[in-house]
Amino acid sequence: MAFGWIDEQARQRRRAGLVRRLRPRPADSPLLDLASNDYLGLARHPEVAEGAARAARTWGAGATGSRLVTGTTELHAALERELAAFCGFEAALVFSSGYAANLAAVTALAPHGALVVSDAGNHASLIDGCRLARGTTQVVAHADPEAVRKALAPHEGPAVVVSDTVFSVDGDAAPLVPLAAACREHGAGLVVDDAHGLGVLGEGGRGAPHAAGLAGEDDVVATVTLSKSLGSQGGAVLGPARVIDHLVNAARTFIFDTGLAPAAAGAALAALTLLRREPERAARARGVAAELYARLTALGLEAVRPDAAVVSVRAPSPEGAVRWAADCRAAGLSVGCFRPPSVPDGISRLRLTARADLSGDQIERAVRVIGGTRP
Repeated sequence: MAFGWIDEQARQRRRAGLVRRLRPRPADSPLLDLASNDYLGLARHPEVAEGAARAARTWGAGATGSRLVTGTTELHAALERELAAFCGFEAALVFSSGYAANLAAVTALAPHGALVVSDAGNHASLIDGCRLARGTTQVVAHADPEAVRKALAPHEGPAVVVSDTVFSVDGDAAPLVPLAAACREHGAGLVVDDAHGLGVLGEGGRGAPHAAGLAGEDDVVATVTLSKSLGSQGGAVLGPARVIDHLVNAARTFIFDTGLAPAAAGAALAALTLLRREPERAARARGVAAELYARLTALGLEAVRPDAAVVSVRAPSPEGAVRWAADCRAAGLSVGCFRPPSVPDGISRLRLTARADLSGDQIERAVRVIGGTRP
């Protein structure tokens, strides 16, 4: 029978407690949201929503084609200029998603004969980029610059090191400065995914590469998403102009994909304008994360000290994590639930988002619910 193997996989998922289901949310959810990636609370900000609406009224609902045909508007060009200037890079290229941006950066910068050195904790989009790249991939220990050096040392030819700046599972930051040093010792490029750093780290939220003094360097490329701190949708690659020109000509997820919808570009531009005006939002997000961590660990829960806005709380098992998240939801709190295979170490967790717009009362409520529903 066609697709008969699917039934056995479904049974295996049920036995392991790994079944995933969609849960449509209403426009006005009564739940306190600690599950989204809306780190700065901008997804519903009136200025950001109006930026999206204004762009849709001006440019229409869709981009109408690929970026190289009709999908590049003046709005896309303005967004690319603003992203590059804000984050401190020479140029930027906007994609329809952060996933597509990561696939583009890794595949286009790892030709035949290249070595890709990838952190074991990298996001699935970077992992898939490595799988699709024509070079050879070597996975190294998590956040270990010395392991990167050992991988690069015997290789002759093009090489690129690929890492998240802030890892999405535990919220820990990569050692960017030592990683860059290891790359430069062996003439390798550094590609970093700053999805969870943009808007949270660096001066006024300019991102982890900016904070590390690496933004604008000739051997550093960063990818970002517009769907987290900026409250919109889409992604971008930031780097030297010659790298961006190369992606325009070689990145399949740019050449063959429809351009980002104008509304998403307009929303992201509005969010960047707001963030320039209110740079304190970045520090507030980090402060909320630190407070959540301190208060949850004071209750005896096991959590990872956050380097940005992700707070990871360990659960006893996949089933325990699902039950814990469901109990939180029943008590009015929405939290993320990470289980294998989404977690590289096989440890299930609750994943909490520290939003800049959370009040003290909301933080108190979240801590009370999480502590009161622990398995």
